[in-house]
Amino acid sequence: MTATPTFMAREIAEIPAAAAALLESGAAARIAQSLRPRPFPFVVLCGRGSSGHAGVALRYLIETRLGLPVSASAPSVVTGYARAPQMEGALFVVVSQSGRSPDLVAATRAAREGGALTLALVNDPESPAATASDLVLPILAGPERAVAATKTVTNSMIAGAALVAAWAGDGALEAGLAALPERLARAQDLDWSAWGADLGGAPAAFVTGRGHGLGTVREIALKLAETLRLPALGYSAAELRHGPRASVSAATPVLALRQADAMADGIDGLVRDLRRDGLRVQACGGPDGTLPWLGDGHPACDPIAMLVPAYRAIEAEARRRGLDPDAPAGLTKITETL
Repeated sequence: MTATPTFMAREIAEIPAAAAALLESGAAARIAQSLRPRPFPFVVLCGRGSSGHAGVALRYLIETRLGLPVSASAPSVVTGYARAPQMEGALFVVVSQSGRSPDLVAATRAAREGGALTLALVNDPESPAATASDLVLPILAGPERAVAATKTVTNSMIAGAALVAAWAGDGALEAGLAALPERLARAQDLDWSAWGADLGGAPAAFVTGRGHGLGTVREIALKLAETLRLPALGYSAAELRHGPRASVSAATPVLALRQADAMADGIDGLVRDLRRDGLRVQACGGPDGTLPWLGDGHPACDPIAMLVPAYRAIEAEARRRGLDPDAPAGLTKITETL
């Protein structure tokens, strides 16, 4: 008898169609058209958890494609310390699946009152964060029931990339995004069970990458923690050569993600050095890759596609351990913080 698929598995399978629906909507291009004439001095990104990781991916795109400095919002400055930062002329972007956490809503309202143009990237365009914003970019992921977010994460990253591509007039990025639904569909067939097997019995795990891959690195580490109850750390490949390197051992497997851009050589070098030291490293991409991959596509889009086989491996490992990936211990689908 075949087991009923988990909501997490079903939602991972829906990622390609959700991506296609978002890209076909043209919503990002319409928002970009309204942003293009404005000379923003800087951008502030606001989000927590998986949405915050989508914000990390967006930060790299804004800084590399538009040359604007980007800062991360600290909502507790508003909700805890009762101080509203001055953001005259800035762009404030809140990224949230539900758009309902009170701290994100309060930070958005304070940014708007402080002179920023506010933009919400949300799955629910009627949510409080959306209604508090000047502009709304719906990510169009559809309903998501598993506590562990998957398709809302990929669509948040795609929405940010589509926004920057249209804003900057980056034809190469637009072409990469156009190819992404098909690559996401092919990524469903990639078997990363070798990495999943490495996680068995591990006291902790590491995920590493750099640049456009850093948001994905942190997102996978979060999914390991919330779905497998496995302490996991996501580090830049540069940071992992510093203090954190001392805590990597033969007992703590490493997953390295490598996109084909200016960061590639540094990631390749780290993988080789860790293996030379006798550590367990599974790598995706490049000459030292051990995990199945599609081959190089656009370097800002490939880390999004890498989420699919990672999510699938984590969901399978959770079931193998007898854990419910749809309902991690102590968590709810919508987390409201102040």
